[in-house]
Amino acid sequence: MFTRVNHALDDIRPHLAVDGGNIELVEVTEDFIVRIRWMGNCEHCSMSGMTMRAGVEQAIKSRLPEIKSVEAINGYF
Repeated sequence: MFTRVNHALDDIRPHLAVDGGNIELVEVTEDFIVRIRWMGNCEHCSMSGMTMRAGVEQAIKSRLPEIKSVEAINGYF
């Protein structure tokens, strides 16, 4: 599951890199909750909450509908 989520995040990483950011997959829990870490400029960006819902969560759930939620362990959310 970890690898599959990471591949889904590969779709969003180039968009984050344009603004000097990135995202790291920290874990996928047994309850299908994905935990990520914002990196670079994304870590302190006030728009990361919107990016989380409209970009990251959508990219993951479109490929892996069994994922219940996506949480950031740092930054704005």
